Parts: sequence; C-alpha cells; structure tokens
Amino acid sequence: MEHFPERLKSARKMKGWSLQDLADGMANAVTKQALNKYEAGVMKPSGEVLLQLAKALEVPPAYFMRPSSIQLPAVEFRKKAALSAKHIESIKEKVKHFLERYLEVEALLNIKSAFHNPVRNIPVSQPADVDNVVEKIIAKWDLGYDAIPNVIEMLEDKGIRVMEIDAPDEFDGLSACVGNIPVVVLNNAYTVERKRFTALHELGHLLLNIQQGADKEKICHAFAGAMLLPGNCLETLIGKKRTNIAPGELVSIKEQFGISVQAIMMRALHKGIINKSAAVRFWQSMAKNKKESGLGAYPGKEKSYRFDHLVFRLAAEDIVSMSKAASLAGIKLAAFREKLDAFEE
Repeated sequence: MEHFPERLKSARKMKGWSLQDLADGMANAVTKQALNKYEAGVMKPSGEVLLQLAKALEVPPAYFMRPSSIQLPAVEFRKKAALSAKHIESIKEKVKHFLERYLEVEALLNIKSAFHNPVRNIPVSQPADVDNVVEKIIAKWDLGYDAIPNVIEMLEDKGIRVMEIDAPDEFDGLSACVGNIPVVVLNNAYTVERKRFTALHELGHLLLNIQQGADKEKICHAFAGAMLLPGNCLETLIGKKRTNIAPGELVSIKEQFGISVQAIMMRALHKGIINKSAAVRFWQSMAKNKKESGLGAYPGKEKSYRFDHLVFRLAAEDIVSMSKAASLAGIKLAAFREKLDAFEE
C-alpha cells in the first residue's frame, strides 16, 4: 500500500471530484475525514473499502498499488481562464493515466521508438514563416499534397502519442514532451475538422522553433492551416486572387480536405488570395455559426488505432492475462473480450 495515498488522490482528481464528492459517490460509506486520512497516508483502507473506492472512481483495484511513473512537465492551456482548477487537474491526471498504460504496453512488447523533429533548427518568427517549414515536413515525412486521410494516425506513425479525452468545451487540446516522448491530447467531443486542426496546431507547438516574443498561437494556427492545405493547393482550387469566395466553394474544400471553412478563409488571407476586408466580412457572417452547422462535414474519421492494436496483440499472444489486457485498455473485461473475439457470436 506504499503508493496508495498518491494514487487515490490522482484517481480522485481524474474524476474531477473533491473529497466530499468522493464520499457522496460512495453513499457516505466512507467519510470525508477518513478519505482525507487515506490521502495523507495516516490510515489505510480495508480490502472491502478498497474495492468500493475502485468502483466509485472507475479504476481497477490494482491502480492503487502501482507507483506513479509519469511526471508531466509544465503544460499551457490555451483557455486556462475558462477552465476550473478541478478540470485542469482532471485533464492532467487523465493524460498521466493514459501514458502510464501506453508505455507499459510498449514495454511489454519491447517496442522502442524515437521521435525526430525535422525542422527544429528553422527559426519561426511570424505566421508567414510556416509555409517554408511545412514544405520541409512534407518532404521529410513523405506526406504529399493531397488531404491527410487521418491526422491522428499520421502523428502516431511519426512517434507521437495521441489521446482523446472527455473534457469541457473550453478545452481544445494540449501538447507536451514527457521525457523524449511527444504527446498530443484532444477533446473527444469536437468535430472531425476541429480535431484535425487542433492536432496539427499542437504539432506546431511540438515542432516549431518559435522565436522569443513571437505570437505562438497565431503561428501554430497558421501552421495547422498550412498542413491541411499545403503549398499552392488552395490557389489551385480557387485561384491566386479573389474578391469574394462563394460558401459552396468553401464547403467543397472542407469536405475534401477536412478543414473548417473559417480556417480555409484564414489560409486564403495568409496566402494573399483575398484581402483583410473580405475576410472580415466573411467572419462577421459566421459570427452566429461558429460550429458551422449545415456547412458540410469531412467524411473521414479521426481516430487512433495503434494503442488498441498493441493491447489486442498482448492478449492474442498471451503475453498478459485477459484481465490485465482489459485493464491496460481501460475497459471492463467483458467489453474487452467482445472486442477481441470479434468473430464469435
């Protein structure tokens, strides 16, 4: 039970609960005062209480026994002011819990991967600098100029761990390097287009050598747009100079490339295809429809498959027990068996 106090606090924060919330979640079978003593390490729970805690906090009992192997560096939240302290702590703990499981799975399979940043030595001072950087990334990563079918899968292929979490609308995403492992975290509730853009925005934070004093967020926004519509792709689609762009044109590009119509217009502005006054008129017209309801959708999916594949491999090759594999997958044993044995009725 050496690690129990720390793990109990982590599991509670992951749920976004206070000590009283946890007591309430256990129908006050354990008091707030007792829970406080558990977290302080001055009192230990019985086996029965441990099981009740695991059920209330939706973690396997073994979670409380493992040492915490992940330390997150300082991470920046773009909309920190809109997120409560509980939400911020919950997001951090969810990231740590996922990474612990991911790295354990890779260790069990003896998988070692190294991440290489192909543009670390190129200074970036303003949004106009990103096109040159994107050209080098496309060449190094052999991405081509067509739409990226699955941005999340592409990132994982390049050695970046990607996770999606349930989070408030105020949370867009975050990125961090845990040791030498780059991590991108996305809001599971967002549209496909927003996930794609946010994933690449966070990639910008990981890759770009942004100079001191530069506007990081504007630069990373421009980077995401350039990754989704690289090079002269947009000029090929709509021309080099326009005074106006019809909504139908934007929707068509959105459906083909998986980028929002608002981000397309920003890209058009950066490329000098339209002027600022035309862009402002467009954004004013979109003011009441930021979520772009009724304006098409990218037909593809944004999903990470790698982690699931690795856990299935562990179970299929009997490297770990079925219950251990389910625990690593973060789902109940029955649900894991059903997913693994897809051919069985």
